[in-house]
Amino acid sequence: MKVADFRPGWRTDFLLHRFGAEVRELDDCVAVRSPGHEGYFWGNCLMIADAPADGDLAHWLQRFEQEVAHGRPGVRHVAIGVNSLPPAPDALPAWRAAGFDIVETATMRLQPGQLHTAPEASAARLQLRPIDFGSELDAIVALQVADPQGFEPEGWARFCRKQMERFALIHEAGLGEWFGLWCGDTLVADCGLLRDGGLGRFQNVLTHPDWRRRGLCRTLVHGVSQWGFDHWGLGELLMCADPGDVAIHIYESVGFQRFDSEWGLQRNPPEDQAARRSVRLERDAGEGTA
Repeated sequence: MKVADFRPGWRTDFLLHRFGAEVRELDDCVAVRSPGHEGYFWGNCLMIADAPADGDLAHWLQRFEQEVAHGRPGVRHVAIGVNSLPPAPDALPAWRAAGFDIVETATMRLQPGQLHTAPEASAARLQLRPIDFGSELDAIVALQVADPQGFEPEGWARFCRKQMERFALIHEAGLGEWFGLWCGDTLVADCGLLRDGGLGRFQNVLTHPDWRRRGLCRTLVHGVSQWGFDHWGLGELLMCADPGDVAIHIYESVGFQRFDSEWGLQRNPPEDQAARRSVRLERDAGEGTA
């Protein structure tokens, strides 16, 4: 398999692997390993061309162990990306019974002429700018840790810091920027933007849980899109988003349009599964953040 043959969403995921990851193109798959960052699921993964059969579970578990997890006790997950269209909703029952989730992502794109009119956010005194990695990295990590997204909190905090340290190297090479949206001295939202020639790819759009439903996400995405067109001269931006999440409609309101999809099989470590059960129980009890 060759990374160059991947669908656009998967292919641009590999922009983040330019620093700190080992990528090997094998006959039956692409293997990705991130030394020193074993909790990064999609930085320690396999990519395969076609949807596996239900009976292929043992084979691909063995291949993941051989190519990704062997000798690395910190790799407690399994992540296998598939370079084909998503399966039917009831597909792969043996994989589901073994604890795997089917993770689907919509791939969206935006060109300069498609960017909608700038939004008006409800919060005053907003400032959008690239962060200073020397003095503001801790603030970005703190924002991301505020929403553990169903992952075990301590592991999530380690993951966020390592990701931002990796992104700092990408920034130093001139291949990425990280943006913060500030209200006064408070960081309320953030995201990253990678580039590869005239193509840009958004990373990790996030609004602080206490500041949601105020139009800040749309303000952030619109402003960063305009920045990418103006400062980098980008001809196209890509965004990958959960098709079932409300945020995808925010991206569409900025002008992004869906044009492809991707999917993978992910089994989280036991501590994450326990954290997700806890989140579900809180939401069932009426204490969630919706």
